[in-house]
Amino acid sequence: QVQLVESGGGLVQAGGSLRLSCAASGGIFSSYVLGWFRQAPGKEREFVAGISWNGGSTYYADSMKGRFTISRDNSKITVYLQMNSVKPEDTAVYYCAARRMGVTTTPHDYYYWGQGTQVTVTS
Repeated sequence: QVQLVESGGGLVQAGGSLRLSCAASGGIFSSYVLGWFRQAPGKEREFVAGISWNGGSTYYADSMKGRFTISRDNSKITVYLQMNSVKPEDTAVYYCAARRMGVTTTPHDYYYWGQGTQVTVTS
């Protein structure tokens, strides 16, 4: 059983930067692939970025490419999401999630979820 706890959310102006962290406990962290998802009010949860077990492969939703960077530090059992050039439409609750198999963009494929952290981008 893996427990995930996100942090780093907050209020940021458009064009600014924010780094989210997701600390894990339980399980063998390096055996899981990790994803970041987000959910805005009234919208479905959507894929943001994913990373393979060793960090060698990363995946991004098209609207995040070039602005967001996912990374992981297995020694610190933490995954990060660096958000640059943020836009008001990036406002959402951001979740990290874990699964054993390869990265997918489908939320239902992920077994473990954090509680989420709110990101609000002001214009």
